[in-house]
Amino acid sequence: MRISTITNWAYGATVCLTLACGVAMLMASGADKAERQAVAQRQLFDQLSAEVEIDAWALSDLARLYIISPDPATLSEYRQKAKAMRTIEQRLASLQDIGASEEELALLHEGLKLGDALLDEQQTALAHAERGDTRQAISLLYSRAYEQELEQMQHQIDHFRQMLDSRAQAVVNEATQKSQKLRMLSEVMVALTALLFLFVLGFILKRRVLRPVVRLSDVVNRLASQDYAVEAPAFTHVDEIGDMAQAIRIFRENGLARQRLEKERDADWAIRSLLARMTQRLQGCESFDDVVNVARLFAPNIAPEIPGRLYVLERDPRELRCVAEWLSPQGSPDPFHPDHCWAVRRGQSHPPVNGEPDVTCYHLPEGVAAQALCIPLIAQGEAIGLLSFQNITADTAAARAYLELMAEALALALANQRLRDALQEKALYDPLTGLRNRYHLEDILRTQMSQAMRSDAPLSCLMIDIDHFKSINDRYGHEAGDEVIKSVAAVVRQTARDVGMAFRYGGEEFLILLPGADEEAAFACATRIDEAVRALTVRFGLAEIGPLSVSTGVASYPQHAQSDNLLRAADAALYRAKELGRARIVRFGRLRVE
Repeated sequence: MRISTITNWAYGATVCLTLACGVAMLMASGADKAERQAVAQRQLFDQLSAEVEIDAWALSDLARLYIISPDPATLSEYRQKAKAMRTIEQRLASLQDIGASEEELALLHEGLKLGDALLDEQQTALAHAERGDTRQAISLLYSRAYEQELEQMQHQIDHFRQMLDSRAQAVVNEATQKSQKLRMLSEVMVALTALLFLFVLGFILKRRVLRPVVRLSDVVNRLASQDYAVEAPAFTHVDEIGDMAQAIRIFRENGLARQRLEKERDADWAIRSLLARMTQRLQGCESFDDVVNVARLFAPNIAPEIPGRLYVLERDPRELRCVAEWLSPQGSPDPFHPDHCWAVRRGQSHPPVNGEPDVTCYHLPEGVAAQALCIPLIAQGEAIGLLSFQNITADTAAARAYLELMAEALALALANQRLRDALQEKALYDPLTGLRNRYHLEDILRTQMSQAMRSDAPLSCLMIDIDHFKSINDRYGHEAGDEVIKSVAAVVRQTARDVGMAFRYGGEEFLILLPGADEEAAFACATRIDEAVRALTVRFGLAEIGPLSVSTGVASYPQHAQSDNLLRAADAALYRAKELGRARIVRFGRLRVE
């Protein structure tokens, strides 16, 4: 029960007890008043009945005196007293209005009737006396019957007084007892009021207010110092203290929620900082491997509980190939076709909402499909890769926005890297043959020569020229010449794939750098190229172009040349091969036909 309710009940009980005490005291006072009224009534009845009695005897005496010695003064006095007695009788007749009982009134009525009879007899005797019949008047007033009537009237009035005294005494006794009972009741009520007041002070103030307030005060002080680990007391009683405890519990829960939000905000800022740092590192990447390394490093920190893989879309063959994974995701990282992923199909994250039924991607293992998230890497409206995540639960779903931001950053970095690779390929590779061009040769030659000098290893160079190429252009056209160049370039690239690097040096000239190959190894490579070119059959339209042959010059470091003249030595050997009639291999060291 609430303290205010208890207080109100206590206040109401106190008011009721006070009112009841007041009523009891008023009733006790009323009993005293009734006692006083009974005493006053008795005095009044005594006075009136005494006057009637006295006046009856006085009138009898005056009437007898007048009969014996007629005197007008006596008659006048008699008449005055008779009139006064009539007035007293009228007052006695009205005693019923002020509380006289029926029995008392009956006795009084009988006494008054006797008084009236005596008065009538006196009037008759006086009338006889006035007519001179004194003897008859004396016989009336001094007869035995007249004396008996006087005594009977006296007896009735005395009996009336006795009954009046008895009733007055009974009323006084009853009023006294009632007054004592009511006073005792009022005293009991006063005592109950005092006990109720002490109960309110002791129970409510000490037990229901003071003790809980002391406990709540300690909790409030600790909460004020942001110590939200404190447990608020669980007061089950529904009152103001319970409301305060509930408010403190709500304040503590709000504080805990605020701390949790602050931690989430700090974690959010940390993740945003990681995303910003990852974006900065991605902007500084100069190769595809740099982008992959950045993704592999930052992804586990941005989403610590979410394993995943990074796939890149290959064009030939068209498939998504895993290039990085973190936190040990389930399933095999085997390549798969882009159509096996609904995210790549739709160009949007899949599934759209975690936890709701949806089609699962076919490349995911069955055990993780319900908690997986695929985010396509989209750049310029084209899918270039995929981020596949696992363990996306209700607790980790909040990181989804960061995963999508990470996907945007990676998509932009991969797109930039592809664009950079394409530009580099156009700048460093020949568009017709796919071989490195002459502008790329200078940097590579410098690098390979430095490595050869540091490791004291050989470095060989083959300079290759297609024989009679001008006549092929003149006879079949430039398009046919381009087909010949592409066919010979394919042979050169195939032969140098595992042993060196092939370049298109000029119009129909090719160059091969062979790191770690001496003169004999270089000559053997040149021989394989020569034999493969002789075996070529190139068709252009309905015409067959051939037979084809090449002239080759071979130079090696350090046998034939130093770092700054290896290409000149190979070119000199090629020039010598052309002088000797083409379709041959010439070593710079011997300058002889092989």
